[in-house]
Amino acid sequence: MQLSNSEEQLMEHLWKLKKAFMKDLLEAFPEPKPATTTVATLLKRMIDKRFVAYTEFGNSREYYPLVKKTDYFSKHVNGLIKNFFDDSASQFASFFTTATNLTEKELEDLKKLIDIELQKKKK
Repeated sequence: MQLSNSEEQLMEHLWKLKKAFMKDLLEAFPEPKPATTTVATLLKRMIDKRFVAYTEFGNSREYYPLVKKTDYFSKHVNGLIKNFFDDSASQFASFFTTATNLTEKELEDLKKLIDIELQKKKK
């Protein structure tokens, strides 16, 4: 299941806040802020998709994410690799390192991350 761009934007705020009432979510948006009814509709869709749940306090609802940000984006990246790079992480890495104008430092940092992961796999 996937989120629309608007739902993803709202989910980003919820991931940052961890738990939030409607007023907290509205405050998290930059100007021009969306209408309360828009956010309520997005939340309803996200609840139906099982991305968000809530706890009721009287007439108020405190919303919280059911899906971790890392899990959501990991699934996205894996889908991207599968659909656009013939399920080849190497092709993806090649594209990512050549087509994104990474600095020498960023490439060195990536190399260190890869070296760390290689050491873990060897154990």
